[in-house]
Amino acid sequence: QVHLVESGGGLVQAGGSLRLSCASSGPTLRAYNVGWFRQAPGKEREFVATILSSGEETYYADSVEGRFTVSRDDNKRTVYLQMSRLKPEDTAVYFCNLAGPDGAGWWGFGSWGQGTQVIVSS
Repeated sequence: QVHLVESGGGLVQAGGSLRLSCASSGPTLRAYNVGWFRQAPGKEREFVATILSSGEETYYADSVEGRFTVSRDDNKRTVYLQMSRLKPEDTAVYFCNLAGPDGAGWWGFGSWGQGTQVIVSS
């Protein structure tokens, strides 16, 4: 069973950057699409980005397109989310999960972890 652990969150000023990591403590992630999701205080969890198992296709929410980049290193069993030009509205707990299509978007179908907190100050 795949178990994913998020890390790399923190406090950053608006306009700054952070890189989040999503590491598998179990099997390789090679066969899986992996997605990033976030949940802001008082809001529902939402899709952020997905990278397919091939590593050649990525998908982003409109709100992060052009600012965030998802990548993977299957040798390290890790998926990354590079976040740049951060905005206060990016403040949320960020989660990674195995991802599958859900209607017109993507959703996580594995177990949800604890996530990693990102706070962007204005």
